[in-house]
Amino acid sequence: MNRLIARLATAMLLALLLGAPQAGAQNKIQVGCTATSDCASAMIAVDEGLFKKQGLAVEMVLIGINSNIPAAILSGSVQIGGPTSTVFLQAADGGLDLVAVAGASVMGPTSNGNIAAFVRNGITIKEPKDFIGKKVGAPGLGAFLHVLFVKWLVEKGVDPKKVNFIEVTFPTQMDIIKSGGVDAVLTAEPFVTRMTNAGTGTVGARYGAELNRSEPIIFYAASRDWAEKNPETLRKFRAAIAEGATIVNETPEKAWAAIAKFTKTPIDLVRAAPPNRSDPTLKPEQLAWWIDIMASQKMLQGKLDLTKLILN
Repeated sequence: MNRLIARLATAMLLALLLGAPQAGAQNKIQVGCTATSDCASAMIAVDEGLFKKQGLAVEMVLIGINSNIPAAILSGSVQIGGPTSTVFLQAADGGLDLVAVAGASVMGPTSNGNIAAFVRNGITIKEPKDFIGKKVGAPGLGAFLHVLFVKWLVEKGVDPKKVNFIEVTFPTQMDIIKSGGVDAVLTAEPFVTRMTNAGTGTVGARYGAELNRSEPIIFYAASRDWAEKNPETLRKFRAAIAEGATIVNETPEKAWAAIAKFTKTPIDLVRAAPPNRSDPTLKPEQLAWWIDIMASQKMLQGKLDLTKLILN
């Protein structure tokens, strides 16, 4: 929590130094996402020329840790980002004036099955309590995979405070597992298959499948100021994202190609699992479960008004 607050403070300072975005529609925008399949609708929209068809010049920007995305948005490094539901809500709770502008990915049988706690060789995990005392790498403290894992531990009767969490980016997970820097990492496909094929360890828990949820994973967000000053750009962005989501859900080969290109992951590994389902729609009630979970984990200090967090 303290680490995220520090990032938010830095973001607000940078926003003041750089100045607020200028009024008027911007046709050139940068979209920041981590190395996962959750922003596949934007990746497809770039590769298939869907943004260009709308008159937008869009560049995808790779961001290592999801919890850095709100800071990137507020500093102006990107105009739109793909934070996880948890990162977005914690940022809003911390005072950042961000709004969700379009849906990206949602949980379901496919995405839930792709999630795993991957354990390095030499470490044995037979049941949830075996994670006690272990050093577990998460691609963002307070981000999606971390919060879900903590929820799973609690449901299994394990005190998450007895697990040592550190931040480890997706691209560096295999190296840190190999070196023994952590005992396990919270990850998803295609990284599970990549590390398994490399012989670095085994899956210790499929905690996403056990929780079996259907809420949003990642959605596209912007600063309220930028979104309100650029309604036409935002309308065009949403149109391209909606078209991209259809391609992701109906034509996995194109989705895999776009994901492999953006994440710099071999296409054969990306094909190991279907892409997470894309859903461009987003409703306030879809975030209610996340707020309840985060409140139970003492991640929120105030009471969020969901009706103000999603820009229609």
